[in-house]
Amino acid sequence: MSTNAKLLRFGALAAVAGIGLYLALPRSEPPPARPAAEPNYFAFVPSMIGTRPDGDVRQVAGDKLAVNAELAYLFDYYLAGLGEKPLEAIRVEIGRELDRRLAQAPAAEAKRLLDAYLAYKRALVDVERVLPATPDLAKGARQRLEAMQRLRRSYFSEVEAEGLFSASDAYDLDALARLEINADKGLSDAQRRERIAALDAKLSPQEREERAAPARVLKLEDDVSKAREQGMGDNEIYRMRAAALSPEAAARLADVDREEADWHRRIASYQAQRQQLAGAGDPASLQKLRDAIFSADEQKRLGAYEQ
Repeated sequence: MSTNAKLLRFGALAAVAGIGLYLALPRSEPPPARPAAEPNYFAFVPSMIGTRPDGDVRQVAGDKLAVNAELAYLFDYYLAGLGEKPLEAIRVEIGRELDRRLAQAPAAEAKRLLDAYLAYKRALVDVERVLPATPDLAKGARQRLEAMQRLRRSYFSEVEAEGLFSASDAYDLDALARLEINADKGLSDAQRRERIAALDAKLSPQEREERAAPARVLKLEDDVSKAREQGMGDNEIYRMRAAALSPEAAARLADVDREEADWHRRIASYQAQRQQLAGAGDPASLQKLRDAIFSADEQKRLGAYEQ
């Protein structure tokens, strides 16, 4: 598997394995859901089976809402189900969860912030489209972060933006600093190591663990690929992942494997049948074929396979 393919696959692996990760690169800002102490097997969408809604949403004295990163984590937990459920269904389910956790007044305030959060996310897509292209990865990341911060002023008060985004901004700024250090050709290797070490020294133990987690998952999946090449079966792969992560994460990663295999099987079938229809020049027949094999959301991904 190529490095790019590994990185693309890692997004799914990290999410189902419960690994929290921000990147100062283009992304849909939420961190993946954290592992749940008490898995829920009647989840909102299938990909959430074995997890509980993220975000320790609370109210403080006087029935006031605590506006902090935990509220954003709750929003992002459910928004990760986009594609499995429509946005309106997700918005309604978040509202139900807020009603379950909060009194009426703070729940109403949280729902107002949810509407602002969704509007901000929609506007962010348009902002990203007009960001100037640059081959400089660090420069592009900084441009995006600064554009995000400017955009928030249109949807949140300063206090709200600080509460919802300060944690992710701190992580992004640290990641950006590392990108800039690695990209600085004026630094010697020793200077580069010294500056990275200074950034590492500022991290909490939890942040250090989060930094190490992605490399461990990528290493694990490299080992899994090699094991499959050597003939290891699904049961052995499950035990391998369970030992490295957890039984719940191993089960969810097995689901990712099955979904990926099913996707590739359907793509191969589609491409073969599409080739047979190529001479007919009948767009209606081609669309009928797409509808028979893929959902409407899946069809949005077909462009990469129709070149």
